Amino acid sequence: MASLKDLRNRIASVKATQKITKAMQMVAAAKLRRAQMAAESARPYAERMATVMANLSVPFIGKEGAPVLLAGTGRDQVHLLLVCTADRGLCGAFNSSIARKARDHANRLLAEGKEVKFFCVGQKGYDVLRRIFPKHIVEFVSQRAVKQIGYGEAEAISETLQLMFANGDFDVATLFYSQFKSVISQIPTAHQLIPATVPEGMETATVYEYEPEESEILADILPRNLTVQIFRALLENVAGEMGAKMSAMDNATRNAGEMIDKLTITYNRQRQAQITKELIEIISGAEAL
Repeated sequence: MASLKDLRNRIASVKATQKITKAMQMVAAAKLRRAQMAAESARPYAERMATVMANLSVPFIGKEGAPVLLAGTGRDQVHLLLVCTADRGLCGAFNSSIARKARDHANRLLAEGKEVKFFCVGQKGYDVLRRIFPKHIVEFVSQRAVKQIGYGEAEAISETLQLMFANGDFDVATLFYSQFKSVISQIPTAHQLIPATVPEGMETATVYEYEPEESEILADILPRNLTVQIFRALLENVAGEMGAKMSAMDNATRNAGEMIDKLTITYNRQRQAQITKELIEIISGAEAL
């Protein structure tokens, strides 16, 4: 049984941890609002960009001469998984859920005889996937030093992705991230980037006339759409990370409080037992005289 001194030290240690988790919860709550606004502001632009891109792509579906980012290589053998996670932990299952979705997707592809490569953005996803697929990771980007995610970070990732595609390093690229819903709900999401996907029903949608030609517009909008989709994923991840961290630190603070209560009860009982024992010894000694 632990001594009274050991129990006092444990109670003090848990109280110090509780202060840290409470502070981290408050910091995450302060950052969450800004991150949520950024993610929600990016959604309409990204969705509208995808819609315009899909409208422009309709005349090229299944035809020769389509832009390479739209048509792809014509093969389906080498798959690149762009896995975006956070660089820091203490946010519950946020990072592991994204890595798990990417892992399951990779295992299905490998079972079909495909070749899989990983492009990891974020330290935590890299750490998880490195243990499972150490020979499949071809690129890694850490954003630990970035205080606030901007369009430039997404553009750098997009340019690397386009360069790899131009060099023939992969045939299909799929983006993995976590879509922010609420503080307690972040949904791991997979979205194919290359070749660009056209939503169902767009093939029969109204075809608009554009000037200049669709091919000229697509040559500019396809790379930009790629960057926008990655930028949106990064913003969604930041909001999801803050929400998950806020929830995880709140649970940790509550658990610390419960542990302090239990340790305090144990301490009081042991202290009372020790006092009672000393009183009995004193009384017994007095009676013996």
